[in-house]
Amino acid sequence: MALGAFDYVVLTVTLLASAAIGVYYRLTGGKQQTTQEYMLGNKKLSIIPVGFSLMASFMCATAMFGLSAENYLRGTQFMTINASNIIGTPIVAYVFLPVFYKLGYLSVYQYLEERFGKSTRIVASLAFSIQTVLRTALVLYAASLALNAIAGFSPTASMMVVGMLCTFYSTVGGIKAVIVTDLFQSLLMFGSVFAVIGVAAVNVGGLTEIWRIAYDYGRVELLNFQIDPTVRHSWWSLMLGGMFTYVSVYGVNQVQVQRYLTMKDYKTAVRTLWFSWPVTAFMSVSMCFAGLAIFSKYRDCDPIKEGRITSGDQLMPLFVLDTMANIPGLTGLFLAGVCSSALCSVSAALNSLAAVTLEDYITPLANVDIPDEKRVLWLKVIVVVYGILSIVLAFCAHFVGPLLQASMTILGIIGGPMLAVFTVGILVPYVNQKGAMVGLVVGLIFSFVLGLGGPKPPVNNLPTYTNGCSPDSFSNFDVNVSSTTQLLASTISQVVHEESYMYLYKISYMYYIVIGFATTVSLSLVASLFFESNVESLNPKLFFSAIPESVERQVETRQKRHSTVSKTVTFSINS
Repeated sequence: MALGAFDYVVLTVTLLASAAIGVYYRLTGGKQQTTQEYMLGNKKLSIIPVGFSLMASFMCATAMFGLSAENYLRGTQFMTINASNIIGTPIVAYVFLPVFYKLGYLSVYQYLEERFGKSTRIVASLAFSIQTVLRTALVLYAASLALNAIAGFSPTASMMVVGMLCTFYSTVGGIKAVIVTDLFQSLLMFGSVFAVIGVAAVNVGGLTEIWRIAYDYGRVELLNFQIDPTVRHSWWSLMLGGMFTYVSVYGVNQVQVQRYLTMKDYKTAVRTLWFSWPVTAFMSVSMCFAGLAIFSKYRDCDPIKEGRITSGDQLMPLFVLDTMANIPGLTGLFLAGVCSSALCSVSAALNSLAAVTLEDYITPLANVDIPDEKRVLWLKVIVVVYGILSIVLAFCAHFVGPLLQASMTILGIIGGPMLAVFTVGILVPYVNQKGAMVGLVVGLIFSFVLGLGGPKPPVNNLPTYTNGCSPDSFSNFDVNVSSTTQLLASTISQVVHEESYMYLYKISYMYYIVIGFATTVSLSLVASLFFESNVESLNPKLFFSAIPESVERQVETRQKRHSTVSKTVTFSINS
């Protein structure tokens, strides 16, 4: 499809505006010459842009395509995950955030060195880097799907353009450019999702009609309370897995914590978090409803069975191609929103990866005090390196399967053990360095085996139909028959061999983060019993606000015991 002139104008202006914001912050204010300004914006950023930035760095292009495909193919049950965020928000705001804000470390993983030693910090930093680079690659790949399907841009060119643009304004403009651009791009994300919903509503007769069609075709499911852990999506898997995922991302992930630290004080950071929660939930529900909107068009002629596309992640670009081509600028707006969703997530990731790499790898290894001017230069170079690495890895992303599940799996297998080690550090004073290290390493290994091992049962989709398709729409009858035969064979094979899958690999991917968390916490608690505690030598600020008092009491008790023993020994010797 050839984009119209107005579509190109909208898309070009959007991309240039993002780059211009980076240039603006490079040339104004302190000109990004200090680490404080480059990485924390001199702690002068306000609630609205940071709140939108928190949302945008989490709700990316993988969510836009993945959530719409999930609701189209498998129903609305995933929508209930948003209820779990209500539980997760106060945990982040009043358990983790006070500790990190009091310490004020640029890298959140410096906390782990203070609490559990340098080796724990290095392992956690490496795990974060792997998780973030993989998710960044997925985001770039998702953006390339839309640009390729709608505008005919090659995947290579699409990933390189989006990746290079993110790298450019993240490098020159620092955290200010990233956050302000996130606000601008968040509005475009909303615009692109609303465009899909709006066009579908006009075509079928309103929003209620979209919901009615989804209900009639069995897409509406919100009350699945099955306890069976092998059920892919239920209230229990989504509430537990969703809550742990939310806390791991918003509570102990460098990308989000670094945004809190751009605020002037803790109270402002908490207000920002509470502002971000409904914005994130509204975006998530809108993306889910967009899937139902797409289904309302293709309910009687599924484009996957028809052979027009090969996966659900391509549904939204195809819908835009079929419905918006004749509306000047609307296709360009959608593409701008897709690119914006990618730009938000990638720029946030690059900025945080640079901070972690400098603080956790380079500075400790160099073992020298790097001047502030050189630190900023190092940060800019690191952003460029990670930008190139993300683009390279994006070419492998088409092997991962459904984007939503792949993204949540990456968050889960690393996020669970990471959240666990911070949790025991903040809440359980007796857990020591060796115990935490055992728990973290074993927890990560087990989570990787659980999430990436296999084979795993294929994902079951709800029925789709082709009775409304024109016979001429099938480009190749033989290919379509072959495709249908293969699908039938796959279904029969799944039924026959369902019991052949190891039970461990049949567990829902939403439980990966819960299992990883529980494994790490349990091993840390047990292993710490075999090693001496060093709690009396730790900074009370490393613990939850109610913990320091108990820590001080432990120290006083140990000191009294030591004094009593010393007096007894002295008296005995004198006697």
